Amino acid sequence: QLELVESGGGLVQAGESMRLSCAASGINGRAMAWYRQAPGKQREFVARISITGVTSVANTLRGRFTVARDYAKNTVHLQINPLKPEDTAVYYCNTFPPNTNYWGQGTQVTVSS
Repeated sequence: QLELVESGGGLVQAGESMRLSCAASGINGRAMAWYRQAPGKQREFVARISITGVTSVANTLRGRFTVARDYAKNTVHLQINPLKPEDTAVYYCNTFPPNTNYWGQGTQVTVSS
């Protein structure tokens, strides 16, 4: 059974960095990804990492977002550096492609200018 717990969000100033974490269970060796949903907008893809560690970041976010995976701990991380106000959103992890029947609670990231 899929279970995802995101953490690490908060309120930061533009230019700072942040590392989000996702504790996952029931992923059965699948590719994992991060998604985000800004206020009033649809949820969008951010970055993904395959079971073999191959990563891919959304075109508009390349250069600032890095995704990594700790296989021993079944944890996926998202590093954002530097943060911009437009990064303000709730960040979610999920499989890739996502299991649309299940989303964790997400973690709120708020970036002040």
